[in-house]
Amino acid sequence: MKAIRVHEFGDAGVLRYDDIPVPEPGNGEVRIKIEAAGLNFIDTYHRMGWYPLPRPLILGQEGAGVVDAVGAGVTDVKPGDRVAYCMRQGSYAEYAVVPAATVVPVPAGVTTQQAAAVMLQGMTAHYLTHSTYPLQTGDTALIHAAAGGTGALIVQMAKMRGARVLGTVGTDEKAALAKEAGADETIIYTQTDFEAEVKRLTDGKGVNVVYDSVGKDTFMKSLNCLRPRGYMVLFGQASGRVEPIDPQLLNQKGSLFLTRPSLGAYILSREELLQRSGDLFNWMAAGKLDVRIDKTFPLQEAAEAHRYLEGRNTKGKVLLIP
Repeated sequence: MKAIRVHEFGDAGVLRYDDIPVPEPGNGEVRIKIEAAGLNFIDTYHRMGWYPLPRPLILGQEGAGVVDAVGAGVTDVKPGDRVAYCMRQGSYAEYAVVPAATVVPVPAGVTTQQAAAVMLQGMTAHYLTHSTYPLQTGDTALIHAAAGGTGALIVQMAKMRGARVLGTVGTDEKAALAKEAGADETIIYTQTDFEAEVKRLTDGKGVNVVYDSVGKDTFMKSLNCLRPRGYMVLFGQASGRVEPIDPQLLNQKGSLFLTRPSLGAYILSREELLQRSGDLFNWMAAGKLDVRIDKTFPLQEAAEAHRYLEGRNTKGKVLLIP
């Protein structure tokens, strides 16, 4: 089969389109013929060695397709089932083998590409808004990169929960997309200082929570946007790693909370995985959640897809199609 592999860490140019054997499912595993693989910023971190994994490494933590083989002991999934999964390495390939316990069924009202597009980013948006800081009616949230794949989903779910949403974006076009997703106010950070604008829009009170996937470029100003006892939720580092801070700073800025969550800690059981993914699929089938697929690339053009993602060009989800 064909697969995109990393043999040495580096920029997008290190991605190789390799021929390797088709993997066989072992005990408790299923093999999926991948129809769509989702791109996520964590893939670029793995490619660059920020989160180093053994090489040669097949990239990709999210995919959807059709089960074509099952290993011993698998009873809940059978060949022919449409399924999706995330948080398992190796979706940039024509086939992937994953534990049966990690796959979720894709209902008839959701396409395979939609399922691949929503698993990681959608469940991330779900746990951020429903669990990490469970938004309530009357809360105000600042969402960075509000027109991106994850950002637009966080905006939609924040509005479902009754929050007021302030979203930062880089262009007028992305401001329109964030508004379309439901943002009450958009701040174009290339034109306006977002910290000053947040303070203006909140009459100096600040926001209850900041959902920040940008990292280095936004972190310190984001802390300044929080009201006393506010939550700083740092869940990504698209602009680079945040410098270490003295915890005393959280005291000085108003007894703030700081968390650096990741999806794995919020799908600890199969029950939780099915609950979060089930909510997403139900909302999508009912037309309550819009999952915007921005662009698809053939599998062999993975390097170009990475450059597109890293160039901050995305206006929704990017997929690789084997």
